[in-house]
Amino acid sequence: MENWLSKFIHRKHRRICASLVRHYREISSASSDEVWQKIVDLADVSWHPLLKSTNVPYGLVPKPGLIFQAVTRFSPIPIRFFVERVDREHLLSIRVLAIPGVEERVIYQVESTVCGTYLSYSVTLRGWLSPLIWSFSRPYAARVARALVEAVETAALQAVAGKRKSINDSCFDF
Repeated sequence: MENWLSKFIHRKHRRICASLVRHYREISSASSDEVWQKIVDLADVSWHPLLKSTNVPYGLVPKPGLIFQAVTRFSPIPIRFFVERVDREHLLSIRVLAIPGVEERVIYQVESTVCGTYLSYSVTLRGWLSPLIWSFSRPYAARVARALVEAVETAALQAVAGKRKSINDSCFDF
């Protein structure tokens, strides 16, 4: 009887901790440098389906230990972000400090291959509130990698179109 009671009390004091991990992968025809430049430009989050703006100054290169704030599209309350790890032109790991009871980590990874540039986007949620938060953020998390690739490819196409226009408007037309 004592053994059963001690197990029951032990279970009562144990914390419930859920962990959710999702990986998304997209391929882009843009170069790995262009994809990386879009990822590390923390001031421009116009492509992001959840974030509206950040307080990062233009041109700031993310380094481990950088803490910044961002405002979501749904709430005027700012969320704090912490840059954990940066491997030049390969990996950016960010921890989201939004709500007590939820720990979120986001990892962007860029790989250059013969087929194109692969962008991997991983989301890890831990904590007792993670199932609730995941139910709200899942549709948006699924769109982040695709939105980033589309933004990079659109910018690359506009740059090429601008170069063609300037060549056609030159004074050396014969």
